[in-house]
Amino acid sequence: MKSVSRLSFIVPVIIAVVIALWLLAGGAQDQPVSPRPSDDSADVTTGGDGVSAARQQSPSKLVVDSAESSVPDQQPSSLVGTSEPDGWAKTDRFGNLVPSGELRQLFEYYLSALGEETLSQLVARIRLALSALEEPARGQALGTLGRYLDYKLALSDLEAAYGGAGASGPDEIERRMAEIQALRRIWMDAGTAEAFFADEEAIDRYQLKKLSIGRDKGLTEQEREEALSAAEMALPEPMRQARQDTRKFSRYEQAREALASDPEALRAWRQKEFGDEAAQRLADLDAEQKDWRLRWQSYAKERDALKASGLAEPEREESLARLREKYFSETERVRAKALDSIQ
Repeated sequence: MKSVSRLSFIVPVIIAVVIALWLLAGGAQDQPVSPRPSDDSADVTTGGDGVSAARQQSPSKLVVDSAESSVPDQQPSSLVGTSEPDGWAKTDRFGNLVPSGELRQLFEYYLSALGEETLSQLVARIRLALSALEEPARGQALGTLGRYLDYKLALSDLEAAYGGAGASGPDEIERRMAEIQALRRIWMDAGTAEAFFADEEAIDRYQLKKLSIGRDKGLTEQEREEALSAAEMALPEPMRQARQDTRKFSRYEQAREALASDPEALRAWRQKEFGDEAAQRLADLDAEQKDWRLRWQSYAKERDALKASGLAEPEREESLARLREKYFSETERVRAKALDSIQ
């Protein structure tokens, strides 16, 4: 394990080498630009980022070793009832793997259960999922998994070097972002790094710009709004649309409250902002929520009377169950019981 002081010296040197290679090659190439960790490095145990600094072998070696590992029949408890992400098995016309954000989601889906199972077991689960691919994509995906695990370990080392110190300002945040982005392109080829982290890095840049704009005391309110709008335009279209939709629904909540006594005005507002089809869905949702609130109020009144009746706990719980059946559907009863538990 590299010490914190050694890493603090090495990381800037690595970044400088990466930048130099980019300049010499005219841009990021499709091959990793740094050496892989040796097979006799320490073993991986659990950690906040999925791997930890204490290890006996590199995470990528676990991918090779997992060929001999059996997958437990029982899913980790946190994954029970969930579905494996789809859309990750992308290949080109030659059968080569096409890296994607969905592939990273597949990795993280299983790695999220670290602590419930060992990293070796989870890698074996990922390997089993990747067996759906044909060669050469299957081998390429396994290689990508190994490099991704090694990157996460290197990232945990970098975060350990920072310790608990938070970034003090935009310049410090930008420097840390640059180091993390360089680390990704050290361990993964440019295409994979872009596919895995493009959205995340776009958000980072937006948040950094937003912070810088907020601290600029020389801007008028109008200039600040224009600068924020320009920064948002740099986000990928799906993110930009999601932000716009969020603002729309925020305004809708305000309009619904302001126009609560004028249903016709609210209907016209919905149609203007969202269009006929979406406006009708919102109207239906509002009606469902209103119906739920009325039923909940009636249920809560009878529930409170039942709790005050002095019944023994078994009889009281049985009566509460019948009361929920009276007012709610099967799926609603789950919600009602959960709400009861926090009353």
